[in-house]
Amino acid sequence: MLITGGKVYTKNGFKPLDIRTKDGKIEALAKRLSAEEGEEVFDALGKTILPGAVDVHTHFDLDVGFAHANDDFYTGTVAAACGGTTTIVDHPGFGPDGCGLMHQIDLYHTLAEGKAVIDYGFHGVLQRVDDGILNELEKLKEHGISSVKIYMTYSGKLSDDEILRVLERARALGMLVAVHCENNDIVEHLKTEYIKQGKTGPEYHPLSRPPMAEAEAVNRVLSLGRTAGDAPLYLVHVSTGLSLEYIDFFRRGGYENFFVESCPQYLFLDETLYKKPDGLKYILSPPLRAKENNNLLMQALRLGEIDTLGTDHCPFNYAHDKQFGKDNFTKCPNGMPGVETRYPLLISLALEGKIDFNTVVKTCAENPAKLFGLFPQKGRIAEGADADLVVVDESARGKIAHKNLHENCDYTPFEAMGTRGEIAAVFSRGEKIVENNQFVGEKGRGQYIKRSTFQPL
Repeated sequence: MLITGGKVYTKNGFKPLDIRTKDGKIEALAKRLSAEEGEEVFDALGKTILPGAVDVHTHFDLDVGFAHANDDFYTGTVAAACGGTTTIVDHPGFGPDGCGLMHQIDLYHTLAEGKAVIDYGFHGVLQRVDDGILNELEKLKEHGISSVKIYMTYSGKLSDDEILRVLERARALGMLVAVHCENNDIVEHLKTEYIKQGKTGPEYHPLSRPPMAEAEAVNRVLSLGRTAGDAPLYLVHVSTGLSLEYIDFFRRGGYENFFVESCPQYLFLDETLYKKPDGLKYILSPPLRAKENNNLLMQALRLGEIDTLGTDHCPFNYAHDKQFGKDNFTKCPNGMPGVETRYPLLISLALEGKIDFNTVVKTCAENPAKLFGLFPQKGRIAEGADADLVVVDESARGKIAHKNLHENCDYTPFEAMGTRGEIAAVFSRGEKIVENNQFVGEKGRGQYIKRSTFQPL
C-alpha cells in the first residue's frame, strides 16, 4: 500500500509525506514515493493523517449478571475502527468467586478470537488478594499482560491493606495498576439514604456518588502508592476538579510514577442531563458532574495534566437494560457507549483551536501506547511502526448522530453535538478497514498483542 499526498503527523509535527506500508509495517516515509509494481495507491491529497488511536478502557461483552453490554468484540471493534481506534485494551469483568487471575483472561480470549477486527489486549482484574493471587501476577506478565485493574468500590473492592500488597508486588514486577477510585462507604451510605427517602430518580445518582467520594479515594490510593515506594498507578476516568487538586498535591510532592485518565463524557457532558426524561441513559460511575468540572478538566487537558483519554465504553440499551433503573436508579446498569466518538470529538476540538493536535495524539494514541506496553509498535507514525493510520478530512462539518454510528446501542450520549473534520479512511497494519464510514475489513482480523512493561511518560 502507498498512501500519497497527505499531511502526516510525526513526532516533529505535521509534514507533507507519502507513506509506504509493507507486511503491516510502515516501511518508508518520504516527501515523494513512486508506486511500485502491484502496489495499491490511496490518494490522501488534502487530507490529514494521524496515528491510529489506542483505547485502553473498554468493556466489551461485559456481563454484570442482570444485564450484558451490547457490544461484543465484533460490533465493538467495528465501532472503534470507524471512530479511528485501531487498538484496544479491554477491562474484563469479575469472574466467579475464588477464581484465579487467568480465568477471565482465558474466557476473554474465547470472546475475542475470531471476532475482533482491530488489535487487542486485556488487563488483569483483581477481586481478592492472597499469596496465590499475588504470585499469579507474574504469570499474567508472561502472558503479555502488563497491567491489572483494582476497584475501591463494587462487590470486588479491595481493602487498603490488600491494595498496598498489590502495589508492592506490582512495583517489583514493573506492572501498572489501574484503579477505579470511589469511597465505597460514602456511596453505599448515600444510596441507602436516598432510597429510604423515596428519592429514586436518576437525578439522585450523581448525588449518591459525590465528587468527594472520588477525590477521597484518589487521595487514599496515591497515599498508598507513595507508601509502596512510588508504585506505578493509573487513575481511571477522573471526573472532577476536586480529584485534580489531590493529583496536583502529590505531583508537587515529587510522586511522578502515577498517571491520569479522563474520558470525553467528563469533558462534554454534565449532570443536568440526569434531570431529563431519559436521564437513565447517562448513569455511569463516576457520574457526570457539575458544569464547572468540564472546564477544569479541559484546562487540565490543555496543560498536559491529563495523560490519556479512554472511553470506558460500556453500552447498555436504553429501551431495555437501562429500564431496570426506572423505579430505582441504583438498579440501572452503569455505563454508556463512546468508543466510536472519542477521536472525532478530540479532532474537532483541535480543529476548533481549543486544544492542539499534539494533545490529541498524545492522549488518544502515544501515551496509552507507552503506558500499556504497546509502544513503539503502536501510537505513532514512524518507520518500523505498525501501519495504523487515520485519514481525516479537515474540511468536513457535521453532527454526531446515532443513526450514523456502528456502536450496538440504541443511543449515543453525544447526539447532535457539532463536529469539525471527519474520518475518511482507517488503516490497520496497512490494511484499509474503514472508508467513508463503512467497515470494509474482515471479521476476526484483529490480533492479540502481548504487551511489554509500561514506559513512564
